[in-house]
Amino acid sequence: MARNSRVHRNWERLLRATLQREQLRNAGGGGRAGGRPAGSGLAGAVPQSLAKTTNIDQILQAADDIEDEDPNVARILCEQAYTMAQNLDPSSEGRGVLQFKTGLMSVIKQKLAKKDGAAIDRHHDIERLWKFYLGYKRRHRVDDIQREQQKWRESGAFSTNLGEMETRAQEMKKVYATLRALLDVLEVLVHDSADGLGGLVMEEVRKIKKSDATLRGELTPYNIVPLDAPSLTNAVGFLPEVRAALSAIGYTSDFPRLPSAFELPKLRNLDIFDLLEFVFGFQKDNIRNQRENVVLTIANAQARLGIPVGVEPKIDEKAITEVFRKVLDNYIKWCRYLGIRIAWNSLEALNKSRKLVLISLYFLIWGEAANVRFLPECICYIFHNMAKELDAILDSSEATVAKSCTSSDGSVSYLREIISPIYETMAAEAASNNNGKAAHSSWRNYDDFNEYFWSPSCFELRWPPRKDSKFLLKPKKWKRTGKSSFVEHRTFLHLYRSFHRLWIFLFLMFQGLTIIAFHKGKINLDTFKVVLSTGPAFFILNFIESCLDVLLMFGAYRTARAFAISRLIIRFFWLGAVSTFMTYLYWKVLDERNNRNSDSTYFRLYVLVLGVYAAIRMTFALLVKIPACHTLSDISDRWPFFQFFKWIYQERYYVGRGLFEKTSDYARYVLFWLVIFACKFTFAYYLQIKPLVQPTNIIVQLHDLKYSWHDLVSKGNRNALTILSLWAPVFAIYLMDIHIWYTLLSALIGGLMGARGRLGEIRSIEMLHKRFESFPEAFTKNLVSPQAKGMPPNRQVTQEPQDMNKVYAATFSPFWNEIIKSLREEDYVSNREMDLLTIPSNCGSLRLVQWPLFLLTSKILLAIDLALDCKDTQFDLWNRISRDEYMAYAVKECYYSAEKILYSIVEDEGRLWVERLFRELKSSMFEGSLVVTISLKKLQLVLSRFTALTGLLIRNETPELAKGVSKAIYDVYDVVTHDLLTSQLREQFDTWNILAKARKEGRLFSKVSWPRDPEIKEQVKRLHLLLTVKDSAANIPKNLEARRRLQFFTNSLFMDLPAAKPASEMVPFSVFTPYYSETVLYSSSELRMENEDGISILFYLQKIFPDEWENFLERIGRSEYSEDDLQDSSTDTLDLRFWVSYRGQTLARTVRGMMYYRRALILQSYLEKRYVGGVEAGYSGVDYINTQGYEFSSEARAQADLKFTYVVSCQIYGQQKQKKAPEAADIALLMQRNEALRVAFIHVEENVSSDGKVSKEFYSKLVKADVHGKDQEIYSIKLPGDPKLGEGKPENQNHAIVFTRGDAIQTIDMNQDNYLEEALKMRNLLEEFSGNYGLRPPTILGVREHVFTGSVSSLAWFMSNQETSFVTLGQRVLAYPLKVRMHYGHPDVFDRIFHITRGGISKASRVINISEDIYAGFNSTLRQGNITHHEYIQVGKGRDVGLNQIALFEGKVAGGNGEQVLSRDVYRLGQLFDFFRMLSFYFTTVGYYVCTMMTVLTVYIFLYGRVYLALSGLDAAISREARILGNTALDAALNAQFLVQIGIFTAVPMIMGFILELGLMQAIFSFITMQLQLCSVFFTFSLGTRTHYFGRTILHGGAKYKATGRGFVVRHIKFAENYRIYSRSHFVKALEVALLLIVYIAYGYTNRGASSFILLTISSWFMVISWLFAPYIFNPSGFEWQKTVEDFDDWTTWLLYKGGVGVKGENSWESWWDEEQVHIQTLRGRILETILTFRFLIFQYGIVYKLRLTGSDTSLALYGFSWVVLFGSVMIFKIFTFSPKKSTSFHLVMRFVQGVTAIGLIAALVLVVVFTRMTIPDLFASALAFIATGWALLCFAITWKALVKSLRLWDSVREIARMYDAGMGMVIFGPVAILSWFPFVSTFQSRFLFNQAFSRGLEISLILAGNKANVQT
Repeated sequence: MARNSRVHRNWERLLRATLQREQLRNAGGGGRAGGRPAGSGLAGAVPQSLAKTTNIDQILQAADDIEDEDPNVARILCEQAYTMAQNLDPSSEGRGVLQFKTGLMSVIKQKLAKKDGAAIDRHHDIERLWKFYLGYKRRHRVDDIQREQQKWRESGAFSTNLGEMETRAQEMKKVYATLRALLDVLEVLVHDSADGLGGLVMEEVRKIKKSDATLRGELTPYNIVPLDAPSLTNAVGFLPEVRAALSAIGYTSDFPRLPSAFELPKLRNLDIFDLLEFVFGFQKDNIRNQRENVVLTIANAQARLGIPVGVEPKIDEKAITEVFRKVLDNYIKWCRYLGIRIAWNSLEALNKSRKLVLISLYFLIWGEAANVRFLPECICYIFHNMAKELDAILDSSEATVAKSCTSSDGSVSYLREIISPIYETMAAEAASNNNGKAAHSSWRNYDDFNEYFWSPSCFELRWPPRKDSKFLLKPKKWKRTGKSSFVEHRTFLHLYRSFHRLWIFLFLMFQGLTIIAFHKGKINLDTFKVVLSTGPAFFILNFIESCLDVLLMFGAYRTARAFAISRLIIRFFWLGAVSTFMTYLYWKVLDERNNRNSDSTYFRLYVLVLGVYAAIRMTFALLVKIPACHTLSDISDRWPFFQFFKWIYQERYYVGRGLFEKTSDYARYVLFWLVIFACKFTFAYYLQIKPLVQPTNIIVQLHDLKYSWHDLVSKGNRNALTILSLWAPVFAIYLMDIHIWYTLLSALIGGLMGARGRLGEIRSIEMLHKRFESFPEAFTKNLVSPQAKGMPPNRQVTQEPQDMNKVYAATFSPFWNEIIKSLREEDYVSNREMDLLTIPSNCGSLRLVQWPLFLLTSKILLAIDLALDCKDTQFDLWNRISRDEYMAYAVKECYYSAEKILYSIVEDEGRLWVERLFRELKSSMFEGSLVVTISLKKLQLVLSRFTALTGLLIRNETPELAKGVSKAIYDVYDVVTHDLLTSQLREQFDTWNILAKARKEGRLFSKVSWPRDPEIKEQVKRLHLLLTVKDSAANIPKNLEARRRLQFFTNSLFMDLPAAKPASEMVPFSVFTPYYSETVLYSSSELRMENEDGISILFYLQKIFPDEWENFLERIGRSEYSEDDLQDSSTDTLDLRFWVSYRGQTLARTVRGMMYYRRALILQSYLEKRYVGGVEAGYSGVDYINTQGYEFSSEARAQADLKFTYVVSCQIYGQQKQKKAPEAADIALLMQRNEALRVAFIHVEENVSSDGKVSKEFYSKLVKADVHGKDQEIYSIKLPGDPKLGEGKPENQNHAIVFTRGDAIQTIDMNQDNYLEEALKMRNLLEEFSGNYGLRPPTILGVREHVFTGSVSSLAWFMSNQETSFVTLGQRVLAYPLKVRMHYGHPDVFDRIFHITRGGISKASRVINISEDIYAGFNSTLRQGNITHHEYIQVGKGRDVGLNQIALFEGKVAGGNGEQVLSRDVYRLGQLFDFFRMLSFYFTTVGYYVCTMMTVLTVYIFLYGRVYLALSGLDAAISREARILGNTALDAALNAQFLVQIGIFTAVPMIMGFILELGLMQAIFSFITMQLQLCSVFFTFSLGTRTHYFGRTILHGGAKYKATGRGFVVRHIKFAENYRIYSRSHFVKALEVALLLIVYIAYGYTNRGASSFILLTISSWFMVISWLFAPYIFNPSGFEWQKTVEDFDDWTTWLLYKGGVGVKGENSWESWWDEEQVHIQTLRGRILETILTFRFLIFQYGIVYKLRLTGSDTSLALYGFSWVVLFGSVMIFKIFTFSPKKSTSFHLVMRFVQGVTAIGLIAALVLVVVFTRMTIPDLFASALAFIATGWALLCFAITWKALVKSLRLWDSVREIARMYDAGMGMVIFGPVAILSWFPFVSTFQSRFLFNQAFSRGLEISLILAGNKANVQT
């Protein structure tokens, strides 16, 4: 039996271990407190289908917890759990139920026998369970705690021992959970028995249910405030503002009675939310969620006005009115816009309760609206009707349900009746978009649905909404439902339509400047008349815009508002008529001009008409655009005449009204653009237009020019194509170079503004040292609230500077020390550095300020050296010491500390000696005779003796040490008395009777008082370090990241920050992070998994961050490191996983960073409580600054929870849990370690109906970690369907935003970080919402970012610098003075209420909103928001580090900008902004990408123009006939082209940023370093990336989210992978430019020879080389021979591998080739591709006539014959590529034919060369021509794929395409292979590619070679 029992015990342990390991997989195997893995033991294995409807998991958790106390009771609980599982799912159909029941039964079976083998008596189970229940309750003092809670609740005040109870909170929650489980099992076991023990149990159950709320209160899930049941362990509910808010939402007698059938809450009071739940059928969890939201919102609003006082605190009506106005502001504006009556009569008529009801109703409507939240005006419509329904119900005596939410069966559901019909229509439209591939014009997106409610016609929808209305009409297969007021057609024409004022302005200015240039710069009446031709041009260009309006509205005519359609038609006919009239009139003016005898009647009439029109346009522009005239504009709306013309002039939308700024702001950005215009047009006139005038005149006058080819189009048009080729590149540069001028001026303005904002004042550790003395005062004035600026409570302080500095230092010290502590926790500093960086509390009795020791290191030793060399007076010596302020501080502190320490540790006669000694020293210092009183030469000896003394005192007291201290003090006494002092003083001390007697008796210094006072202990330790540390302060801290952070933080203290409010009054906020499936926490296996080079993540990080690795080992006590030791300890393993994860772009890093906000708030609140309380609250001078344990302060934590919420929206967390993915366990671990972390996710439930159909239900859930580490569901809100109708990320944000709290919300991506020192400034930043930034308060606060991935490689450094330049200097200028900053991503802070009532913090329509973030900025601006930028606070951000990652990211952004061009938001901003603000908006959004594309197109335009001239022979002909053309015109055409192409101007803001924040010399050094690392190659390559994706998106679409990857190791990318990524975006285009350059060089003409060609084309060659070879230049190990050989094998395998079904493009060329053609889908796209492809045919046409073989023959037949040769070449190719496998019978025949053909081809070529004028160069030229034509034919075939397939030519096309790709690959691979032969090339590449890592000691050679040698040794 003993053996059998042992087997059972082993089986139980094995089973439990298995279940636990299943739950803890990838969670590190355990952790510390707060880090315990989720769902441990049996409870963690409960399937979700069982846990959802029962408390099985709680029962099994209780069994696990009491297993050691009483195994029999644990067995009873397990049996009951099994019974419940069996009853619930007897057939074990649920997921994982069978495995769970089997395992549980195995555990129960081994418990059925006692350890001694005796049987268990089940009859005593109830009795045993009851006794255990009573004993457990007694042991944990549950009754006492209940009584204490009752007293607390009755008093309404905080308990004095609340802090103690807070420390027991987690333990008590576990106790309550166990008691609840025990009682539930008892209740089931006794049933309804009323006798004996059963009666006692049922009595206990009734007692609990009736009056005892403790168990329920602690176990009822809640988010922040326990509203559903009171909680003892949460202090938030007892804050006065929260109690007042709870009282405010209470149910009053003013409300109608609820029916008796309504179930009243048992553990809380009835409130208005119960009424709204009854009336409208809102979901219970929506009610709970919004109840807390409203409570917190009004509580915080009240706190801003003042904390309520009294036994029953009340909310001020002013607070409620403020919230009311803010929440319903958009609704009120909507009603006014539509001209309808608001749901209430007047604001004054509403009492406090009615306002709260309406606020609550709006939040409830919004909270359950799901995807309809993206339709803010639809929400307004719903609220309007439901508010009117509610108003009628509130006026009645008894509450009734709302008819609109009542179904036919009588059930009430807002979701089913109101939201679901709208959702189903939107879902049907989303389904019709073919996963984003369908044209935008063919389906309604979110904006179309929302804009339906911008017209009074929306009330045709009725209430409740009619199911047959147009709005709810679902799309049919071939029938569109119609757009609203805008159609997103895919065309470049949107650029002209949206920004037509810009293009018209540029065209007219070019026209005017050209006219003046052709008139030789003379401004006279004749020139003026010609310049007036801009008039007709203006009207014609406007007419073109109106034509585009008409054309691009196609698809919305049936559904758009009649008002909008009529405006289009009126403008079309009006502008058409005006254009015709003005053109005719100007034609008459020209007739008069030519007729010198005319009386100029038409001219005067023309000027009059033009002047009147200009005056009218100017008037309306002033009324609509100019801020100062806007009041007059509003007045003019009263007259229909003005209203009509304003409507014609500018469309009226619900959004976009009032887009004007203050006159002063307007003047600033107008001046900015006037300066740009002055520079641009001066440059254009003198360096672009004027130099071309004379060559143009000469070319026009040339006749009978000889063409080299058969001319088709140039006869009789005065060489128009020649002139076009000359002017086209100039005009292209003219259109885009305004962006260059903008870049230059914005860099200058941004730099000046940054300097004015005091950026970069502290840019080095030396500057930090010098200015440290001023930090405490700056910190106290800017970051400390008024309550915390009081004086230390233990003494009076004067206003003298020294005393005030002491006060500032005392205030500053706890915050600074906490910052240093956080740096230590993050392993940026070591323990020793932390000691040196820590600042003393400065609350002791020393009057001088005690600075951190790192400022004072070695200062004492230097001072002694000065003293030893001193030959002057005391005054001179002190002057020399005082030249170094910190040396003077060190000397003073050493003196005063020595006095205080000696006085405190010696007694009796020794104390008398100390007193007299220092009295004598003070006296001599006062008299200036110190150098006489003491022997300076002996100071070193005294120092050594005193150092020995402090070295003993810093250790713990022992008898031996006490004796040693006595001896050390005696040694100090002996040295001071007999060596240091002069003979006279020495004699006085020796003859002092008291001392002499004590010395003689051996009592002198025999008794020592060991330092026990905290202040003395701190001073002893500090003095010892002061005397012994000899390090230079320049090396502390040595970690570069620690330095950067401290430098930025201290620099920011001197910037312009808003005053800090007390923590209780600060603006509450949430942080919001969307997450999908990225890395949460690196697993142990991932840390050690090696890549192909033998590098693991752990090894890589150890080399990149060696100092941080050493600090980590020191922190965990593993200085003697071995990996095996770390693996043996689960705690160390978990610490290691976090250490690695905190250095990557992981969710763990983001969560840690964001939780610093809570830590900072707790610290600030805790210290404010002490500052305000002072001595009256019982705090001593030492306690005053003591922050130890502040994290556990209940009041501080409650205040932090009231102000801060962090929600991570893990969209698929539910699926990850079901699949038991490691990410789920890691997320659970993060929740356990961070109690305030909340995780929202989409839960999907599958239900099987009786007929076997599977339906899905979707829920939006919020969870947190409970006391056992398991997920505790807080809210579960049912959704109408799948929430992902649009883009994934914004949909993810939308479903979870209902769980956020506060007035502000910071959007944080999951690759970001935060720092404690920056978190301290958050409450300052939030005060900016109340700042004065123009006419409107800010709605989005822009925040600076620091890119923390810049040190990985040179590429990462380039990207980091580029990104940093934009997020600092760039956005600084955008916000002010340009006033066009948008939301470019994270970490901006949103006005939460403003945005959730206006559509959310992003837009989500499929594809069009692919760049979802920026649309939040568009939306905010259009809805009269204001976006600012602030640089005194920063957030960390990770960026892509490899070229492929960067290219994917830039491609994603460029594609997103391509979609923006088509969007209504960009159109409306372009139309509604005033002209100058529109310019700013354009050039900083889509215009940037347009100009980037124009930069590349300029190269094409120039080269195709030169090739045209070269092949046609015109350049030689013109130059021969008129030597004037030469290179002068060419120079003008290429003006500034080189600088534009290499991206030098994009580097100007970067350079300015360097100068500002690093200093001039460092900026020069950094810029030179970047150039040496080939940054120009990288920027030029990026130019091609942006151009390709931006252009292709507008032409064909296809923009989509690309996961770029955020890995650590920069690995070698194979040649084939690079080829796949860049073939079409870069390689093809580069080879095309190279072909153009070769043709130009071969056939072009210049009188300066080859040097001229080089100068004119060097920039283009640079672009070609960059585009072809950048992927390999920046590829790690790209020129290593072994890698090159492997790459070639891989590439050929990929190229020749056949594709097929299921074969991915990364494995087969054929599959990849098919994937590359997917974007060509529409007929419009095919036509455009065909037109663009025709350009390749020019090569064959021109080169044929340039061959020596053809001579001077220019007949068209010659060109035709070249096509015959091409066709023959194709046939020969087919012969050689014919596959014998398809015709095995002709195998030998085909071989024979191929051989004969090869011999014949060679012979034919030889004969042609020998017997004709054909030359070898002609053969190469022909090959170039046929390659270009072949590529054109290939493009035609791909474009018209269906037609080619029908002709059965597709296989041949594929083989030709394969040949082209093979050829292109060899052209690129050849140079790479040649360079790989030379080993030094690879070494050089590694050096410049990883330069940043080299400068930090990275052993890159070891990394690239792998860690194999390390492992072997």
